[in-house]
Amino acid sequence: MKKLFFSFILLTSLLNAANIKIAVAANVSYAIAELKSAFEKQYPDIDVGIILGGSGKLTAQIKNGAPYDILMSANMDYPQALYKEKLAITKPLIYAQGALAILSNRPKDFSKGLKIVLEVKTIAIANPKTAPYGKATIEALKNAKLYAKVKNKFVYAESISQTVAYSVTAADIGFVAKSALYSAKMKKFKEGRNYMEVPSKLYTPINQGIVILKRAKNNKDALAFYNFILSKKAKEIFKRYGYSVNE
Repeated sequence: MKKLFFSFILLTSLLNAANIKIAVAANVSYAIAELKSAFEKQYPDIDVGIILGGSGKLTAQIKNGAPYDILMSANMDYPQALYKEKLAITKPLIYAQGALAILSNRPKDFSKGLKIVLEVKTIAIANPKTAPYGKATIEALKNAKLYAKVKNKFVYAESISQTVAYSVTAADIGFVAKSALYSAKMKKFKEGRNYMEVPSKLYTPINQGIVILKRAKNNKDALAFYNFILSKKAKEIFKRYGYSVNE
């Protein structure tokens, strides 16, 4: 308990240096640096603090008083819950739609499609209890009639970014956010050789939601960032990282 308390104090002190604090779902970690840079070019006087994590964990932190101004979740459930509990002051809006992919450090025969999971010993997935991409993974495998055959192969990660790390180290393959494949570090991995996109018909669309939180009421800087994430410029950036957006 003491360790958790002091970790929270340290996080709070580090965030106090920023004008606004944005809690960001781990799958957006690959695009957030470019988004932050583009925003700060438009608003050079606003310093943005970014906190990355699983959507469920970030939401739990918000409910426990974490000093965040905006939540960018990996699905709509968490921001909707915060809005219902009056911890968010704006109705949840979709800022991007994510997609699932299967990733392997070693070449695989992805012409076999999702059935490739039957041929490996370990499969990395994000914790489906707190990570929307993990939940989508379970749904996809169940709809493909493969879940019961592979559920004992799962290696669980706390977030989708940790799942990427497991996919290229500790596990034979992993279910990751497609956006991860567009980062500079992932260029060596090739579609059809190291990864494939999971058919979108197998899982509920991953609509990613944004809300302004209660503590940011009347915070013009937070509103500026919120509007930027919903802007045409931000949508262009999201598309470059494999997301779908509403034009």
